[in-house]
Amino acid sequence: MKTWIMMRHGKSSWTYPVSDQDRPLSERGINDAHRMGVFLSTKELKVDAAFTSPAIRAAHTALIVTKELALPMHKLSISPNLYDFGGDDVLEFIHCLPDTYETVITFGHNDACTRLACKLAGFEGTNIPTAGIVFFRFDVSLWSSIHYGEAKYYTPKMH
Repeated sequence: MKTWIMMRHGKSSWTYPVSDQDRPLSERGINDAHRMGVFLSTKELKVDAAFTSPAIRAAHTALIVTKELALPMHKLSISPNLYDFGGDDVLEFIHCLPDTYETVITFGHNDACTRLACKLAGFEGTNIPTAGIVFFRFDVSLWSSIHYGEAKYYTPKMH
């Protein structure tokens, strides 16, 4: 069984004239990241590894959530493949994970999150909101074998 916790970054701030990758979280984004991290900490997860897009808003979300999970920093890595808005690069990244990992968490972007939720679990909504989580479970032993699984969806408004 493989578990993938896919999280969209928290709400970003458009206050600063910076590039897309350098856009920070807004105050709401910071608060939502904390809220969702606390929620995940109640799930008593054994996360093997965490991966984030290099975008500041995603990396900041990752730092907040992994701190709430008490996940050691050496288990968090930055992957340029997660700075993806279509989903193909993210899925390829997941397919190439070491099979010794049973549970991973990724921090990325829309539309990739919504498209992957639709493709891999039949999500029928129009959008995974900022700081939203898709909790996938795949009945496989190899990451390269994931194709369709069950999923639960969690948003900051639910907590």
